[in-house]
Amino acid sequence: MKIRDMIETILKDTREDGTHPLPAIFRIAADGKTSGLAVARGDGALACLAFVRGEPEGAIFSDENGDLYGDKAVVLVTRMGPFGLYAVEPDIVEALVMGCRIFEKSRLKQGLSEAIPEIGVKSEGVGRLAVVLTKEKEPQKGIRVTIRKDGKIVGSDFTAGDGSAGFRLMHGDYECLVQDKGPKIRTFAIHFRETNQKILIEL
Repeated sequence: MKIRDMIETILKDTREDGTHPLPAIFRIAADGKTSGLAVARGDGALACLAFVRGEPEGAIFSDENGDLYGDKAVVLVTRMGPFGLYAVEPDIVEALVMGCRIFEKSRLKQGLSEAIPEIGVKSEGVGRLAVVLTKEKEPQKGIRVTIRKDGKIVGSDFTAGDGSAGFRLMHGDYECLVQDKGPKIRTFAIHFRETNQKILIEL
């Protein structure tokens, strides 16, 4: 069963205890020692935080590009909202957390602070980037495309039959590393600013 289907099955007969922005969800869950799930949906994506006795213990982010779990999901989860809060049996939540545990709780606070825009400052958005590789106008399949920011890899994928590799990223400037069918790696500068952006690279 896909993780999104599993979450929807868990929530099927569960009443939503209100919809709130994420900082309020943390406060409400902590005050009530809540065991349950906070879920946000939008733009084809689903974000889920699993709370055990008021503490956020697990994170899941799912969209058309795939699923992220635990620490890897935290930043994208904190950029979603508003969240519906659902009380769920603790044993069910703990079983879910086994596959998506957050080990570095500091990432939650860091992601949350980044997600709250400063007054007068335009916040960065999140969108989908498609990198399409062609050679002599023919799509190139099976080539590794890696996206890097500030020296850190934030995404990696192989091109499909149409030559495209997809990523979900925060708006900003990135390096795109393309490893053709040899040892040579080519680097391209990418300026990602749109909700859905396609970049064509001719090899």
